Amino acid sequence: MKSRVESTGMDASETPTTAPHEQSSTRQSSTEQRSSEQPSPDVEFDDSGGDPIGDPVGDRPMSASDIAAAYEEYADWMHRFEFADRLLVGRYRRRQFGDATGEVLDVACGTGTNFRYLPAEADLVGIDVSPDVLAKAEETLDELGREGTLRRMDAQDLAFPDDSFDTVVSALSTCTFPDPVAALREMERVCHPDGEIRLLEHGKSDVGLFARYQEWREDAHYANMGCRWTQEPLAVAAEAGLDIEESSTGLFGIVTTIRATPRPADAVR
Repeated sequence: MKSRVESTGMDASETPTTAPHEQSSTRQSSTEQRSSEQPSPDVEFDDSGGDPIGDPVGDRPMSASDIAAAYEEYADWMHRFEFADRLLVGRYRRRQFGDATGEVLDVACGTGTNFRYLPAEADLVGIDVSPDVLAKAEETLDELGREGTLRRMDAQDLAFPDDSFDTVVSALSTCTFPDPVAALREMERVCHPDGEIRLLEHGKSDVGLFARYQEWREDAHYANMGCRWTQEPLAVAAEAGLDIEESSTGLFGIVTTIRATPRPADAVR
């Protein structure tokens, strides 16, 4: 069987870059400017005018190569226990991704958990920093009998031209990116101006008992999985400057879905 995984010049021994891709002058991102049609979600900042209170991105030391190494250990486990994800999160994935259209980029596709929820007619490209999870994603494509292209790539430095995709999707991923703001801006850059960015993320529960458990375990969870368990997805999206058209929460406030559109070129210069 011919492998669907395409090389991007990054082999398993290399350390993926964490520097954002060089952006064109017409799509250069800015945290200062947003479309006037969509206000930012309310995000409280500290007195110094610096980071949002609660540190939605998190000051965490793992690099992209650290994350890739962590998921080498968990790739098989993630693939075998996908049924648990379908039970808990499947309905949110279906609702968020089930009508994605055109050329679809799945950022941090992992073992391919989103693939079964995307329309069969979608032209699928999946990227991930870990070769081990990409191997499992290839198995998922075979199991589903669908076509797709898989590429090893750093989400913070996407090797695609501007405006390459009609829909950019990503699930449960910004919590692991060393720089989630850079990754979201890259998703915006490669999304067609008339396209859509669709995110399914997790964060701190709005139910006290669950939230306290997450806070208690957050450091250990990050050490094991490279995942910021209590980040605030809407605050991260706001810091990236995305034009958020729609958002909702579920599963005791842990799951957040976001639909955003690329900002007009004159808003991101």
